[in-house]
Amino acid sequence: MGKNVILITGASSGIGNAAAEYLFEKGHNVYGASRTSASETFQFTTLKMDVNNNESVNDAVSRITAKESRIDVLINCAGFGLAGSIEDTSDDEAKALFETNFFGLFRVCRAVIPGMREQKSGLIINIGSLAGLVPIPFQAFYSSSKYAVESFTEALRIELLPFGIRVVLIEPGDFKTGFTANRKTAAGSKVKETYRDKFSKALSIMENDESNGPAPVKIAELIGRILDNPSPRLRYTTGKLSQILPVKLRNYIPHKVSEYLLMKYYGI
Repeated sequence: MGKNVILITGASSGIGNAAAEYLFEKGHNVYGASRTSASETFQFTTLKMDVNNNESVNDAVSRITAKESRIDVLINCAGFGLAGSIEDTSDDEAKALFETNFFGLFRVCRAVIPGMREQKSGLIINIGSLAGLVPIPFQAFYSSSKYAVESFTEALRIELLPFGIRVVLIEPGDFKTGFTANRKTAAGSKVKETYRDKFSKALSIMENDESNGPAPVKIAELIGRILDNPSPRLRYTTGKLSQILPVKLRNYIPHKVSEYLLMKYYGI
């Protein structure tokens, strides 16, 4: 694994932080970006970047390229969850989620691509989710944002292959990160009773799965292997086999069966 200049978004916690620490320890020159100034001392270089703001994104990318003259790898980890029924979610809540999870990822890719094209090499890794393949009840907008990342990444890979830029999507299941504590809840779901019992039960199951998930260093190690691979494939799923297997089988069983199993699992 040669030394690379690596930009990681969402690096203050969770998958982004685990990846930044791991890749720094492997000898890479890591820039970990987050929306606020780091409150902790990390080994890697930290910088402030708000993925929801074009000026902030472009400024951060410019500062790295001015110092290093290149960015070899971009790892998009920034994002958050939103729980609640579709009916109880406001326009602003849904838009805010997409602003970070999808458009934020898009902004950073767009800022980094010109430099990678010029150097005729690069690697972009987008962190998706198994929830982008199997939509989760009461997390419809999070699942939708990750489904959008699926399509975006696949199209981006095709567009950039002629320029020597590799594009990869990682689809994690539930991992033990700060995602659980940082998940937002639609305001309507806190006060309305229509879905309250089913929503509460489903959310408690999600939180239990996440709190008992593997450590995010497993994803960091996968990223390390992808960096070593001169021709990585498009998609990599990772997590507990009990979560990956239903996703793999989904195309081989009737939709009514998978729908029933999903509803039964979440107590709906």
